[in-house]
Amino acid sequence: MKTKQSKLFKNNEIRTGMLMLLPFLILFFSFTILPVLSSVVLSFTTYDMISAPKFSGIANYIKMFSADDMFPKVLRNTLVLAVITGPIGYILSFLLAWMINELNRGMRTLLSFLFYAPALSSNVYFIWQVLFSGDSYGYVNSALLSLGLISEPIQWFKDAQYVTLIVIIVQLWMSMGISFLANISGLQNVNPEMYEAGCIDGIRNRWAELWYITMPSMKSILLFGAVMQIQSSFSIGAVVTALAGFPSVNYSVDTLVTLLMDVGTSRYEMGYAAALSVFLFALMAITRIVVGKLVESIGK
Repeated sequence: MKTKQSKLFKNNEIRTGMLMLLPFLILFFSFTILPVLSSVVLSFTTYDMISAPKFSGIANYIKMFSADDMFPKVLRNTLVLAVITGPIGYILSFLLAWMINELNRGMRTLLSFLFYAPALSSNVYFIWQVLFSGDSYGYVNSALLSLGLISEPIQWFKDAQYVTLIVIIVQLWMSMGISFLANISGLQNVNPEMYEAGCIDGIRNRWAELWYITMPSMKSILLFGAVMQIQSSFSIGAVVTALAGFPSVNYSVDTLVTLLMDVGTSRYEMGYAAALSVFLFALMAITRIVVGKLVESIGK
């Protein structure tokens, strides 16, 4: 009798849990799974948003790798920006969180807000446009002219040797918000008794403490931060178009996202745009698997 009651209670708990998850599952399927599946299907078609999609096989993928002269350029730019901004942004967000976590609560809250603020602003690019304005009124040009370091204003966003560095700086500045907050949260939830046990076991410096106690205790948070950093570094697009326009000078900072936006919203080649998005998704998924294995190896 008791066994039947316990099974019935357990079944009721499962049904209640599934019912509570149902709204999230519906939204997740509608706005995440369904768009991904739709992109995969559309990537094998020719579709211009006017006529019905026509099956074209792998023609879009053949075009991507052999017929589109822009694809190799934007792929190289995407990988360069991702390799630079991804790891650096991830490491900086963790180190800043680790250092700020040692401060008192008031200072920690203030600094956390300041570091997260760029992710909250919709006009964040305006600051950098003013700083690096191509006339003598831009703050950087004005300072350099006043110091006599240059004789005429530099066109920062029209020169390939400068625009890439500026985009990297702005992307790093913007990308640390979510990862930074996640790391702060993870650090706050590490069990203090672990440090005492580590001291007894022979850990004598903060770096060993960080590697063998702190980071292994927050692997799930580190993985979350890594996933968000991967998404941010591979999807650089808005910062490029806002600062350098499209196309940028000599296509120096155009990425897969800017090409995808041009193909989809200007040319209305939705089948090819879908193929580009599927390729970008696959690139991010592979990177996620590699980074996940690296995070799992922490502390071993």
